[in-house]
Amino acid sequence: MIKTDQPTIALTGATGFVGQAVLEQALGQGYAVRALTRRDQPDRTNVEWVRGDLADTAALSELTRGVEATIHVAGVVNAPDQAGFEAANVTGTLNVIETVVAKCIPRFVNVSSLSAREPKLSDYGASKARAEKLLKASPLDWTIVRPPAIYGPRDKEMLELFRAARWGVIPTPREGRASMIHVDDLSRLLVALVRGGEEVSGRIFEPDDGKPQGWTHYEMARAIGWAMGKRPKVLGLSRKAMERAAKVDRFFRGTKAKMTLDRAAYFSHPDWVVSPEAAVPSSLWTPQIETRQGLKATAQWYRDNKWL
Repeated sequence: MIKTDQPTIALTGATGFVGQAVLEQALGQGYAVRALTRRDQPDRTNVEWVRGDLADTAALSELTRGVEATIHVAGVVNAPDQAGFEAANVTGTLNVIETVVAKCIPRFVNVSSLSAREPKLSDYGASKARAEKLLKASPLDWTIVRPPAIYGPRDKEMLELFRAARWGVIPTPREGRASMIHVDDLSRLLVALVRGGEEVSGRIFEPDDGKPQGWTHYEMARAIGWAMGKRPKVLGLSRKAMERAAKVDRFFRGTKAKMTLDRAAYFSHPDWVVSPEAAVPSSLWTPQIETRQGLKATAQWYRDNKWL
C-alpha cells in the first residue's frame, strides 16, 4: 500500500534479480513504487503490487496510473527459441510504450543489454535491439541503459560460475573481454535517471564497474574463484566447444538449459566491454562497488541463503 506523497514510479520486472534491487533503491530514495507481478506478493509500505504481465494491457494501464516515470526492467535473457525473446523483449516493451504514450507519461528508463550492439549474433541481442528501435521511434523522453555482465545477490545466471568454482573448474569463452557491474550500482543508476534532464534524455548509456577495458574471461573466472576461496582451473572453450556444451545442456535440462546455442553465439564474441563514448556523466553516477569485493559478498550471500 502506498502511504506517501512522494512521486510514484512504475516498475516492471520488480520480482526479478535486477528489479528487486531497483525496488529497494527506489524506496530508499523516497519514491513510492507501483510494481508489476505475475504472482501475489507480501504487502510492503509504499509498494502497490499490480497482478499481470507485459501482455496484459489492463494491468499495464493500472501499473502506470498517476506515475511520474516508468523503469522498464522486465524481459527474458534466456528462451528456448526466437519467439520467446520476441514476445517478452519486443512485444512486451511495445505494450508498455503504447500504454505510457496514451497516458502522456513521458519519462521512460529502459534496461537493454550490450548484446543490442551486435544484433546479428543472437536472437537475444536482436530482440533487445528491436526494443530499442521502438523506444527511439516513440515520442517519449527516454534513456536506454545497456548493462554488461550483472552480478550480485539473487542472481541465478552467474550462480553457475560460482558453483563451478566450488568444484574447481570454470568453463569460459577462450578469447575476449567483458565488463561487469554489481546489481546495486546498476539500480542506483536506473533510479537516478528517473529525474531526466538534458544530459540523459535521448541517450544510451553503458555503465560498468570502472575497470578500464573490462575483464578477460580468465581474470573474471579467477576473481570468482578467489571470492569462493578457491583456485579453480579456467577452461577456455572455443565457440564450437561451447555449442557442444549447449547441446548437452539442452539434452539434460531441456527448456531450462542455461547454456543455449543462442548464448554460445554471443558469449563467444570477443568484445563485450562498455564503450567510453557511452559512459554515464560522473556528475550523475559513478560505480561504488569494487568487483572483487562485490563477488566475495555475493558468494557469501549464496552460502547464507543455501544457494551454494
